[in-house]
Amino acid sequence: MTASLKDQLQQKIDLKTKPTGSLGQLERIALQIGEIQDTLTPELKNPAMLVFAGDHGLADAGVSPYPKEVTWQMVMNFCAGGAAINVFCKQNGIDLKVVDAGVDFQFPVDLPVVNRKVANGTKNMLEEPAMTIAQCRDALERGAELVKAEAAGGCNIIGFGEMGIANTSASSLLMHRFLNLPIEQCTGRGTGMVGDKLDYKISVLKTVSEKYTPESVEETLATFGGFEIAMMTGAMLEAKKQNMIILVDGFITTAACLTAIQFDASVRENCIFCHSSEEQGHRLVLEHLKAEPVLSLGMRLGEGSGAAVAYPVIKSAVTFLNEMSSFEAAGVSNKE
Repeated sequence: MTASLKDQLQQKIDLKTKPTGSLGQLERIALQIGEIQDTLTPELKNPAMLVFAGDHGLADAGVSPYPKEVTWQMVMNFCAGGAAINVFCKQNGIDLKVVDAGVDFQFPVDLPVVNRKVANGTKNMLEEPAMTIAQCRDALERGAELVKAEAAGGCNIIGFGEMGIANTSASSLLMHRFLNLPIEQCTGRGTGMVGDKLDYKISVLKTVSEKYTPESVEETLATFGGFEIAMMTGAMLEAKKQNMIILVDGFITTAACLTAIQFDASVRENCIFCHSSEEQGHRLVLEHLKAEPVLSLGMRLGEGSGAAVAYPVIKSAVTFLNEMSSFEAAGVSNKE
């Protein structure tokens, strides 16, 4: 009886010149990537990072201490190479693209921004759903098309990041609906809402939640999401279809991943959850997804920064699997 690929991978890992299990999470990651690629010798090719930016109408309700203008200003910073995601992608050889999913600003045409703008930001959820069903479908499709292009260029491992003032609020609402958890457990400080300000943020999100009763995954995403979240969702769904390794960053990216999993549960198989964010709610989502994050560094920046920082660790997992000697090849005695 032929051993399954999983068994063969595990045997290959166990017979490396080390005590069984002594490389910890690296062994789990190597096994997962081998299974995704259906091979005993997996490869990471042309790593890419797509950072989606979008504005949120709910920002007008004061759920973030930062003004909405910070979204476009940070996109300009990305274009200038000055943000954390720029330096980490440069350090680790990751191709970075910044996508305007729905920023309330018209960027100069000569900037290195991929224009996939659906609209100039979502609507204020206190007054109406964040987007129409048609806009939601448009965002999903545009995210998928971007990933198709990356796959066509030879990329097989892709990370996602985001920028959007008030997008922790949208993420908390999606988490609240999909996991049926109280708003209080899903809502954190975001970019600095503490004390009375956090209480206010929670009260606003409760009001929003009580206003709507969406019946489908698509309607839930359209009601509570953001253009950058919807585009990431479509991108992750397509990344699964292309059998790519999906690097999931922090809270907002994980909310998009959770949404993608509602559409297609098999997306989970291709996801590596790169870090545990300090944002309240993220660890609860990770627990629900039975995800063991690669890193826990107290990060809560977003932008895809945690995924970029985790990439060398993931690369180490593949490298040891392919290049480390076995006991037999090295002439080292194994345990009895």
